Amino acid sequence: MSDSHDSPGGKRGPESKVSRLLRERGFDGFGAELERRWTAEAGARSSLRDLADAFNRRLLRAALAERNERALDGEIESLYRVLTDDDVSSGARTKAVHRLERTGVDVERLESDFVSHRAMRTYLTSYRGVTPPSETDRDGGDLRERRTETIRRLLGRVERVTEKSLSDLAAADELDIDPETAELYVDVRVHCPDCNAHYTVESLIDRGGCDCD
Repeated sequence: MSDSHDSPGGKRGPESKVSRLLRERGFDGFGAELERRWTAEAGARSSLRDLADAFNRRLLRAALAERNERALDGEIESLYRVLTDDDVSSGARTKAVHRLERTGVDVERLESDFVSHRAMRTYLTSYRGVTPPSETDRDGGDLRERRTETIRRLLGRVERVTEKSLSDLAAADELDIDPETAELYVDVRVHCPDCNAHYTVESLIDRGGCDCD
């Protein structure tokens, strides 16, 4: 099955990034696979983040294949993690970039082609016209993203209230700090007692769980 911008069930309109890349790379049938994985039963369903990662790994594999370079077992996963994980050292990233550049891969273009989970959601909902049943509430929409937005709004309110409180206290000489230059950080973090990992609540929701699961 080809993946045109007006695929069955989708809406005609400007071509999405995912749809364009599916067409340009000749990933016939992969759009349908992404749809199946997102609309599967709860226990077998892939998250938007997982689908974006799967799509990006396929782009990476295709970029190497175009240069007649065959990736070793596990190399695609390792290279992709190094290119996208914020916790990877600069040395490890440099080594991965050099590995790809030696084969003729345009790393800058490849990374610009990588898609986000939001781009994946746009493709699936707007161009394939699907929504996984258990990820919607009675008002509609992606439950994970809606809850993330609720938390983000609450944190924004906490930040504004805190900034005003500090300014009021400083103005009343009750606090020895310059609120104009002080930097305020408002965050909620989640600790996993099994692996001792810490995540911001937003990154944990985006990841769909802890790495130790």
